[in-house]
Amino acid sequence: MSRVVLIPLKICPKAPPGAQALVDQVTGNVAWGVLAIFAIAGLVCIGAIAAGKLFGMHQASKWGVVGLCVVVIAAILYMIWPDTLNSLVGNGCI
Repeated sequence: MSRVVLIPLKICPKAPPGAQALVDQVTGNVAWGVLAIFAIAGLVCIGAIAAGKLFGMHQASKWGVVGLCVVVIAAILYMIWPDTLNSLVGNGCI
């Protein structure tokens, strides 16, 4: 007995009509929000470093430097990850 397996040639997901503008707006707002979070986190870390040096709190300075390094690494990964994901997934078609 032989089995017949149906394999679709190409399936590409498409957004419903009129949804792309809303998706672009939400994506843009999220991108600006993440940028603002990076800026605020960087300023908080710089403030921790300055306060630690000013008031002699070495742990605050140390954690401020660690936090600033984490923010920089996260920002770099935020820029690299979408391209990496697109290269792994391709164009989204199965």
